[in-house]
Formats: sequence, structure tokens, C-alpha cells
Amino acid sequence: MVTGQTFELTEDEAELYDRQIRLWGLDSQNRLRKSRVLIIGVKGFGAEIAKNIILSGVKSVVLLDDGHLVEEDTCSQFLAPVQAVGSYRAEASLARAQALNPMVAVKADTGKLQEKSDVYFKDFDVVVATECTLSELKRINSICRENNIKFFCGDVYGMFGYLFADLQTHHYAEDVVKLPSGKSDKKAEPVKFTIKETATYVSLAKALSVDWSKSENAKKVNKMDYSYFLMRVLMEFRSKFNRKPDPKHRQADVEKLLSLSKTVLDRLNVPAEKIPLTIFNNLFAEISPVCAIVGGVAAQEVVKAVSQREAPHNNFFFFNPEKCVGFIEKHSSGD
Repeated sequence: MVTGQTFELTEDEAELYDRQIRLWGLDSQNRLRKSRVLIIGVKGFGAEIAKNIILSGVKSVVLLDDGHLVEEDTCSQFLAPVQAVGSYRAEASLARAQALNPMVAVKADTGKLQEKSDVYFKDFDVVVATECTLSELKRINSICRENNIKFFCGDVYGMFGYLFADLQTHHYAEDVVKLPSGKSDKKAEPVKFTIKETATYVSLAKALSVDWSKSENAKKVNKMDYSYFLMRVLMEFRSKFNRKPDPKHRQADVEKLLSLSKTVLDRLNVPAEKIPLTIFNNLFAEISPVCAIVGGVAAQEVVKAVSQREAPHNNFFFFNPEKCVGFIEKHSSGD
């Protein structure tokens, strides 16, 4: 048995998590082991997040999804077998999810998100929300803030993906390597030490409340990537139609997206040409590699937040579909 302060590992756990313990230490693994995670939405993106979080060794994961598995899901949703089409997505994903790590308690919840009371969320330390409308995201974020729960949300639309994090006031440790002070000798051994840092996060509502009509913000628009504004258009689409753009109705939905883009950008006081028109053809379905990239980043940020090792992203991560690059941006109504 391996021990570290109040942390005790069985021999099986020590063997399974050996690499992680060497990477971030017993205390961080202990925090992970005690963490209860709720993942809302188990399509391709949610499945990727669930896989990585379960493998990290948290205490428990609940998969909340009242939707049924459809054939299109199986293109990116690897936790649910094709034979399960027609059954609840969460239940269909349970066996493979649990098999990833028998030491993590994995459960499926097929209840409706809209019917979950505020009390429901108090049973978790981390909430990761996907496949939600903006009003649902704001509600969940508000509940998480009231109960000191770490909140993440995101989605994948074709070749585009985003992630948002609200960790409120977050404390973490970073390892720093420096040469000894005053030593110019090239053979001097570097010194490694740990520093403690604190980061402050804003709610999703505040992150979406930037006044882009202000001159200083208007100047930023010209230098910014368009991904933040594309996300706003897609959030509007989801809220208005309660779904993602549908490949079966591509042309009609492209027209809807173009119309919404004009409306949203006008409301934000952002030039209509900020978002390239060609991008709207690349926002359909969940593309597996994009789910893997953005889902992997999401799970990585959850692990960093829970383990309190290294600085988590603050506060948006975007994956640009044209450049195929990911990057971080920070936005708040204080800007």
C-alpha cells in the first residue's frame, strides 16, 4: 500500500496510476480520486471527455443524457455500440465507459436536464455541460457558482469546437525550474521549486457580455480570430432551434446560420464580414478528430482544475476549423 498524507493507494491503484503519481504527485491524485464529475450530453464530444476523465482516476462519473442513440452518433460516439441504436445514449455508453477503469464508479442518468433541481448538482465537484442551450448553460453555471462547483461547457460543430471554464477563485501550484541566483557557470544544476498561484474566473454570462461597441474593444475585433463570434452564432442557433445544424438539411440550415450571423453580429456591434461565409458549410455533424482534440483539451483542463496542478485555461479555448489550430482567449464584461 502506498500512502501520502491522508491518501492511501491499494497495490492495484498504485500500479494503475503509477505514471500519473510520478507526474503530479500523491496529493493531486488524491484530489482526483475524491472528485465526482457530472458530464451532460454523451454524443461524440461528451464521450471523448468521459473517456479521458474516467482514465484519470476520479471517484465517480455520471453520464446525464435523455437522448436516444441514432445511427449518426456512431460516427463519433465510440462508447456506444452500433447494436444499441434506439436505446438511451447514456445507458448504451455505460458498459464500455466502465470497462475503461473499473476503479471509477460510472453511472448513467437518462433523466431530463430541464427537470433536474438545483439540489441535483450539489452531489458533484465538477460539471461538464455539452449539448445545452445557452439558457441551460447559464442556469447550470449559476448553480455551480452558488455551490462552489467547477464548471465547464463546450461543444463541437463539424470542424469547429470550443470550451469555456469557470473555476471562480482557483488555487493551483506550478513547478518552476531556474538556475541558482548569481550562478553563471554553465554546469550549475538547475533548481526546481513549486510556487502557488491564484486565478480568478468570471461566469459565462459575464464572458458573453463584452461591450464590443467600446472603442478599445472595437479595436480588438480587428485583431481577433472570428471563433468567439462564430460560437455566439452557434449558441443562438441552438437556443432558437433546440438542435445543432443538421446535415440532412444542410442548405436550409446554412441559410439559417447566415441569417443568424447577421443578426448576432449586428447586435454585438461587430462587422458582418468578421465571420467568413465559407465557414458555415463546415459546421455539420461531430467530426471525430475534432471531438478528440477539443474533448482531450476539456478533460485535461478538468484534471488540472481538480488536481490543482498547473494553470488551467482562463477562460475560452477555441479550435479554428480553417487553420486547424487551438488557442485560448479571455473575455469578460470588464473588458
